[in-house]
Amino acid sequence: MNVRTALILCLAYLINQVNALAQTDQLLKFKAPAKHFTESSPVGNGRLGAMDFGGVNKGRIVLNEISMWSGGVEDPNRPGAYKYLPQIQQLLAAGRNREAQDMLQQQFTSAGKGSGQGNGANEKYGSYQVFADLLIDWKDTTGNLESYSRSLDLKTAMATTTWTRSGVKYTQEVMTSAPDQVVAVRIQASKPGLLNLSIGLSRAANATIAAGGNALSVDGQLPAGDGDQGIRFSGRVRILPVGGQMKAAGNRQVITGATGVVILITMATDLNWPQVALRGADPAVTTDRQVNAAAGKSWERLVAAQRADHQSYYNRCSLQFTGVQHNDIGQLSTSERLERYAMGKPDVTLPALYFNFGRYLLISSSRPGGLPANLQGLWADSYQTPWNGDYHLNINLQMNYWPAEATNLGALHQPLITFTKQLVEPGRQTARAYYNSSGWVAHMMSNPWKFTAPGEHASWGSTLSGGAWLCEHLWQHYLYNPNQKTLADIYPVLKGAARFYADILITDPKTGWLVTAPSNSPENAYRTEEGFSGQTTMGPTMDMQIGRELLGNTIAAANALKTDRAFADSLQRILGKLAPNQISKKTGGIQEWLRDYDEAEPQHRHVSHLYGLHPFDEITPQATPVLAAAARNTLLRRGDGGTGWSRAWKINFWARLGDGDHALQVFRALLAPAASGSGISMRHGAGTYANLFCAHPPFQIDGNFGGTAAIAEMLLQSHGKDNVIRLLPALPRAAEWAAGTVRGMRAAGGFELNFNWRSSRIESATLISLAGTTCRLEMPEGKQLYGPNGKPVAVNRSGNIVSFQTLKGARYQLR
Repeated sequence: MNVRTALILCLAYLINQVNALAQTDQLLKFKAPAKHFTESSPVGNGRLGAMDFGGVNKGRIVLNEISMWSGGVEDPNRPGAYKYLPQIQQLLAAGRNREAQDMLQQQFTSAGKGSGQGNGANEKYGSYQVFADLLIDWKDTTGNLESYSRSLDLKTAMATTTWTRSGVKYTQEVMTSAPDQVVAVRIQASKPGLLNLSIGLSRAANATIAAGGNALSVDGQLPAGDGDQGIRFSGRVRILPVGGQMKAAGNRQVITGATGVVILITMATDLNWPQVALRGADPAVTTDRQVNAAAGKSWERLVAAQRADHQSYYNRCSLQFTGVQHNDIGQLSTSERLERYAMGKPDVTLPALYFNFGRYLLISSSRPGGLPANLQGLWADSYQTPWNGDYHLNINLQMNYWPAEATNLGALHQPLITFTKQLVEPGRQTARAYYNSSGWVAHMMSNPWKFTAPGEHASWGSTLSGGAWLCEHLWQHYLYNPNQKTLADIYPVLKGAARFYADILITDPKTGWLVTAPSNSPENAYRTEEGFSGQTTMGPTMDMQIGRELLGNTIAAANALKTDRAFADSLQRILGKLAPNQISKKTGGIQEWLRDYDEAEPQHRHVSHLYGLHPFDEITPQATPVLAAAARNTLLRRGDGGTGWSRAWKINFWARLGDGDHALQVFRALLAPAASGSGISMRHGAGTYANLFCAHPPFQIDGNFGGTAAIAEMLLQSHGKDNVIRLLPALPRAAEWAAGTVRGMRAAGGFELNFNWRSSRIESATLISLAGTTCRLEMPEGKQLYGPNGKPVAVNRSGNIVSFQTLKGARYQLR
């Protein structure tokens, strides 16, 4: 080899290494086909989803449609339950918690079977479930398999698999298009006439599958419980080979001698969201129309529309860590990187990859006009999804949307906001039945059928703050997008939830405080001095924190809208009487219950009594240092373990306390490699799967969203009563985090920020005012603020906090 050739090869190697490294925050990589969906490549458009397993002998692509729900509308309320409410409250006030919980179980749970103990696929409650599988059987499987590669590109939302067999390179691409409402697959061979395979659909229940012409079809109807029939569903597959021949064989299509093939899949149900009592359009008509329209377009045209749509969301925000680079990660699979990270080795782009993946998942599973992302987003491979794949309202659904506003995806908040509005009327019926209240309530769980009743078991189902917690998201959306129209739109929802809270408060005879009753601290148990281990109580800390937030926001909204002065004044009088945060004399932490009970499980996964630290902002190191110190004690006592979503919440807690090092410590625990597969214990294996899905276990997507939001919290915060914007409030001291760049992150008050930092200090920042509001900013040391005219901005200063009036659309420079 001469010197010239050696230099060329060396340069090519270096270019390949740089290219590989440059993509390590945008690509999920795999070195083998998936054995379980937690190793697959997920794609989605908010309504349709797919998980590509990347098989080379037998290919499998799991297909999902977000409204694929069994069950149906029911009345889960006990009409006379409210008659028992005074007695339950009297028992709690007298400290007779065991008797109160027994009566709650007998008289105050949902009518019927509720969620079926989380197995409601054949009950009225229903379950989210898989739509079907697309199966690809390859005929040429005997040659040597070489150069297998599989990736998911977050920036383009394309899953790609390549491999070589007997000198022929095969490429499979999978995407999901929102503009054309199809899952689209393209398979190509590098040599003409060497594509030989069969394509089929598979669904184990409630479906008829057929093949004919150049198509496949699946049609069926799901059960609705009690022997009723539920939603109808329909899927259409159009197969467009390039060269060769295709013919139907049974319920499959067989292709021989082709060079390539495009497979277009459409799916629909007749669930008419949000008017679920009415049937929607015939799903067969819908899918026929959609697949016909897509089939008339070239692959390149389909890709161009899909990519433009995806990137219109994805490119609104970006994060890069630009400090220490590690060239040895470019060729590693994602699972290898997780293993390496768990051993304490640095990976500067892995946190950014996780951040990007969380935003990618929200774009893929939540779009305006559709249902909100469920416990698994929209990806499921079973007919009885864990916990029915429903909407848990004691943190999980809300956590799905924590990154929406801060990472510039506020438009994708709309499905949750619409869902909350849709719970108001059924919530009124539940409030009347159980509490004789004129407001509205939602308890621990819900579904597309708008279930708002308590759960079927008193130990967890009586959490009454689900609807109020959802209202926090309506308020956050307003804070990030301040305008009177948004406020007027959400105010009736806030008012109804606040009215319910006001109606159900009772006076604690020991303290004189107003408290909720009956309720619980989600899924956790206490132990009384008498040895009773129970859940039912009055005035759990989280209830009171959520109550203060809800009533305070409702008062602020009424004042801003100049309406309901008397109602707002009545809420103001209640606010001062609500049971306050207490510090436990036993633990030195925030007290979880009204009484200082012993903890039955000190390291329980829920840390509900720190709701006031996050997502609410009544506990802050700046304004309430004593309570913040107690919150720290609570977190240390709880420990850094727990389920996936629990670890994600803890990262947010530590970020709010300004402790970036501890936040990073828990982030590393969140990314601990979890074993993929079925039958995983509920108590072991929390962390992250090979495809970055979060392990509860099993898979729950809330951990992904909570972890993404936590990274944003470490880099930018704008919470607090005065909405002060703080840059790098919880930056870890680790070298990999010492330098970076953020583009398009959002802050409360209607601000968008771009900033970069080096040596853990802000270098420069741009603040764009989207609403023309007053900005309050914590000034980095040694920096000056300049207005759109390039001149220094006149500010009001209080310590290191400056405030100034902004012009709508104007840019302000910090340098």
